Amino acid sequence: MTDATNPAAPVERPSLLVPDARTAKRNAAEARFRAYGLSAIIISLLALVVLLFTIFAGGAGAFRQTFLHVPVTLDAAQLDKKGNGDIEDIKKVMTLTYGKLLDQSVQDLIAKQGITIEGLTDKDVANLVSKEASAQLRNMVLADPSVIGQTVDARVLVNGRVDGYFKGRVTMESAARDSNTSPAQLQLAETLKDKGLLAKEWNWAFLTNPDASDQRPEAAGVGVAILGSLYMMLVVLFLAVPIGVAAAIYLEEFAPKNRLTDIIEVNISNLAAVPSIVFGILGLAAFINFAHLPQSAPIVGGLVLVLMTLPRIIIPARAALKAVPPSIRDAALGVGASKMQSVFHHVLPLATPGILTGVILGLAQALGETAPLLLIGMVAFVKNFPSAPPAGLFDPASALPVQVYNWTQRADPAFMERASGAIIVLLVFLLCMNLFAVFLRRKFERRW
Repeated sequence: MTDATNPAAPVERPSLLVPDARTAKRNAAEARFRAYGLSAIIISLLALVVLLFTIFAGGAGAFRQTFLHVPVTLDAAQLDKKGNGDIEDIKKVMTLTYGKLLDQSVQDLIAKQGITIEGLTDKDVANLVSKEASAQLRNMVLADPSVIGQTVDARVLVNGRVDGYFKGRVTMESAARDSNTSPAQLQLAETLKDKGLLAKEWNWAFLTNPDASDQRPEAAGVGVAILGSLYMMLVVLFLAVPIGVAAAIYLEEFAPKNRLTDIIEVNISNLAAVPSIVFGILGLAAFINFAHLPQSAPIVGGLVLVLMTLPRIIIPARAALKAVPPSIRDAALGVGASKMQSVFHHVLPLATPGILTGVILGLAQALGETAPLLLIGMVAFVKNFPSAPPAGLFDPASALPVQVYNWTQRADPAFMERASGAIIVLLVFLLCMNLFAVFLRRKFERRW
């Protein structure tokens, strides 16, 4: 016998080329995760497309308005009774007189074209044009009094129901139940359109006109709201940006690391998460009730947005400064630069792209805020444009997001179209600011 034993049978090891059950399970989990991520991106893009399509489909009509071209005889006996051409005397003529001239001109036009429609009343003819048309005619005469006594081709707005008919909001069936229009009036509008006297045209006035009353949705514009938002952004730009960037530089580069600075940093982070309406309450108490600044003024709205924007500028600015490698600071100090020189000559230029991006995104976020502005009276109806700064900062004004909110609260469906159009204007502003942020980042970006 021998002590030698039979050698053990060789152990079969799994091939690296053939995945085992555990590897296959892991690969399947990774594939599912990738599918989940791709699905989330596709759903987000579809939601964005639906949102943008809804906004543009509903608001594109605000940039095109229905106008009537009608020859109007500007009777000198009614518009310049003294016959001296004095502009002060002409200004005393009210819009009611111009409205009568316009009504007569529309009736003469219908008679000249030989238009006869069953059931058409004088009220339908008089209400065909907008209530704003007489004011437009008066402004045209005041701009050039020499046209008095002549027959001019006036381009005037039609009423909101007729405009809505050509945009699909109003039908013959709904007109039969509407006290503000009638099927006969819509038939008259169709006939005038067929004769080339009435058409939808580009409406620049939507971007330049102020808000209008509930009876004149076709004349409402975002001119005052754009100017008010611009004034508020100027206040934010000249106050929040230098204060926020300076605070970020001090806290990140110069402030001692102690309990006080820790408390300040925690409070800055907490302020960035505070709901915006809380800043509106603070602005109402501090700037209006205590400082007695005027309500619905861009200066108050700007100061409220400054308080709200400061944390959103300080935090990204600190992050941009912190992203600069410590070796840059050490190298500057090593060649004899002071702390101030190392920060402002070396660190700050390298952090500028991130700081500028954070600043512009903070301004863009402030531009779209609504809740704090509602509490300080920016929702008020404002017809007159504010003056140029600095006096205009204290004049009543509105803002784009508040104007959107205001129009959505009105009963006439034409204002909903106006609201969607204002959202388009606001989105264009935000898109331009974001593109500007990307441009600045690429222009000033440096590698280390």
